[in-house]
Amino acid sequence: MTNPQRDATPLDVSLVDLASPTEERNPASAELDALDARGMVEVILGEEATVAAAVQAQAEQIAALVEVCVQAISAGGTVHYLGAGTSGRLAVLDAVELAPTFNADSSMVTAHLAGGDGAFLTAVEGAEDSTEAGAELVRARCRAGDVVIGLAASGRTPFVGGALEAARAAGMPTALISANPQAPLAGLADHPILLDVGPEVVTGSTRMKAGTAQKLTLNALSTATMVRLGTTFGNLMIDVRPTNAKLVARTVRMLVQASGASPQHAAQVLEAAEGSVRAALVALLAGAEVAAARETLERFPRDARRVGDPAGIRSAVAALASAG
Repeated sequence: MTNPQRDATPLDVSLVDLASPTEERNPASAELDALDARGMVEVILGEEATVAAAVQAQAEQIAALVEVCVQAISAGGTVHYLGAGTSGRLAVLDAVELAPTFNADSSMVTAHLAGGDGAFLTAVEGAEDSTEAGAELVRARCRAGDVVIGLAASGRTPFVGGALEAARAAGMPTALISANPQAPLAGLADHPILLDVGPEVVTGSTRMKAGTAQKLTLNALSTATMVRLGTTFGNLMIDVRPTNAKLVARTVRMLVQASGASPQHAAQVLEAAEGSVRAALVALLAGAEVAAARETLERFPRDARRVGDPAGIRSAVAALASAG
């Protein structure tokens, strides 16, 4: 018979005393198990409702990191997310969702999970304890001009620390997204984003408030970065990949919303543009032929330096209007 104590990972007693909000006991949920279902849900959601304000308090730091990411991607670099457990899975989720939404790919933003891709579905908890694994990943997968962003709810994950240390040694910009305002790894980050969300409803369960805070931060960071790179017109996703019937319909609806054209006319122009939302949009807004819209857009490619019109749509429409 297996002896659980003999097989267990040896306890590092020093970790018991490390301060982290995620390990503190939350007085609001101290009697959680004594509540009925309604009471539990109210406590959980009441605590979750405080998270948005904690993320909003870091808006300046998030915005500064957006500019770093925009500069890197514009120059051909890659933004790398690195994390373990819940933090790493949230990083993977954010990175993969940028493809259908903004037509981004892994050369722009990619995520690395401690323990490898298989750790997304099956926990590989010990993988986060290797500083060298994080450092080796950066040395193997990152290059000059890239940005390395570590995610660690506790702010002390060795895998993330190793990655940040290696990135900094190589001269890459670094950032840390943590739910610990006193994160030990903050000193390795050029851009520490320290989210003060307080203790969890279930002590130590960083899939809760800490996870929500990291997800909100990544939402703001990646969305603002992609918009600054010219992937939207206003708040419309003009670089969406219409890979199914729902997305095709959404694309036509966006053209209608942007131009005021009828759905039938918008669909016809989109077809003439061979699915290019940009060309169809410029043609509709300028009242021009698709060929002219395409030609003009070539003069106004996506450019984050074009303040007020990173997508080039407004500039192309104005150029067609002045030429007409």
